[in-house]
Amino acid sequence: MKNNIRVARAERRMTQQQLVDSIGVSRQTVNAIESGRFVPSTTLALRIARLFEKPVEAMFILEESDLL
Repeated sequence: MKNNIRVARAERRMTQQQLVDSIGVSRQTVNAIESGRFVPSTTLALRIARLFEKPVEAMFILEESDLL
């Protein structure tokens, strides 16, 4: 699963630490999500999307390989 978190953070000039403080997870979790090594729970994905005021589908992109 791809995501646009890094882009959304850059648009807001937000650091990973500021994101961490806003959503209440560890910096390692944010780093793992941004790099595609970890897929967030539905609740966390929704919190991230709400923080950036974007639909969850704009933040997280399901790839063909995720469907198999």
